[in-house]
Amino acid sequence: MDVAIVGIGIHPFGRTPARSGLQQGAYAARLALQDAGIEWRDIQFAFGGSASAGSADALVNELGLTGIPFINVANGCATGGSSLISAYNAIKSGEYDVGMVTGFDKHDRGAFNADPEELGIGQWYGEVGMMMTTQFFAMKIQKYMHDHAISHDTLAKVSEKAFINGSKNPNAWRTEPISVDEIINSTMVNDPLTKFMFCSPAEGGVALILCRADHAKRYTDTPVYLKGATMKSRRFGSFEVFSPSQALQQVDGPTVDASKAAFEMAGVGPKDMDVMQLQDTEVGAEIMHMSENGFCEDGEQEALIQQGATHIGGSMPVNTDGGCLANGEPIGASGLRQVYENVLQLRGQAGDHQVPHDPKLAYTHVYGAPGISAITILQR
Repeated sequence: MDVAIVGIGIHPFGRTPARSGLQQGAYAARLALQDAGIEWRDIQFAFGGSASAGSADALVNELGLTGIPFINVANGCATGGSSLISAYNAIKSGEYDVGMVTGFDKHDRGAFNADPEELGIGQWYGEVGMMMTTQFFAMKIQKYMHDHAISHDTLAKVSEKAFINGSKNPNAWRTEPISVDEIINSTMVNDPLTKFMFCSPAEGGVALILCRADHAKRYTDTPVYLKGATMKSRRFGSFEVFSPSQALQQVDGPTVDASKAAFEMAGVGPKDMDVMQLQDTEVGAEIMHMSENGFCEDGEQEALIQQGATHIGGSMPVNTDGGCLANGEPIGASGLRQVYENVLQLRGQAGDHQVPHDPKLAYTHVYGAPGISAITILQR
């Protein structure tokens, strides 16, 4: 049973004091229902996630008490991808014909403040500063820069591209371009990463309507099909956030495993992708994920980014809506934002941030602590 996406909705990301996170989720859900031309009472099930704005299943209070099964999902930054895969499997199994995936959040300002004991780590891990993810990200990209000759200028160019793309996206938070010089010279957070090289906790909501592929034309003339949907957790020896130690022998992380599985499931390869959304919690993540997802070899990012290959008009456009860097990261919604963007791209409806040359295949990747990765491959 193949699965199609037939409706999409988004609440703008950033800060919206007048609306709760739940209300932002409901806003996105109503737009998705309208896009698919159906009513809430037609939805047979839902999966959704929210880390800081209450339980996602509370959306029924906003949308209607119809008695449907609504399952909450929590998987760190991979919550959105995990919700989507859960819904994909529910339809693919033949149990349901049509359902909703949604995610929303409303995070406080400042860095995420996780408790190490909730992840099975001693308090000492926080006391030495490693629960502050900015510290971990900086250490990881430092090592990668050393091993593969990535320059500081290339780090800044990732941010520059994100803010350019965000300026073309009406739903983005950061809508003003920022120069490479300003990015490099902004406040140092954790060397080599400066203030404008990180995303921020944010607000926003996204909803998607999924259905059996053979029913898709009932809802839309422009269905987008899920050709691959995979999720993997870490293996022993991978270098992941919130790992209290490192194995003597390193192995590939969950992104590599999930990516290979997704390409195999879809029957395509990295060179077939026309547009890709990669987790960019900070600039180093986007750089490393280009390789981990199979789009280049380690170290090739230096030349590709310097040449503009990852820009909207480049040979491998990455994070065309501005990514997490320009949109911020409301955890429940972030992975679904990537899918929303790719559906727009495949429909040809992305406006000023539309990839040229009629894209047909699109890729999303999310990565969450303490080492979870989810991938989708979409085809129109």
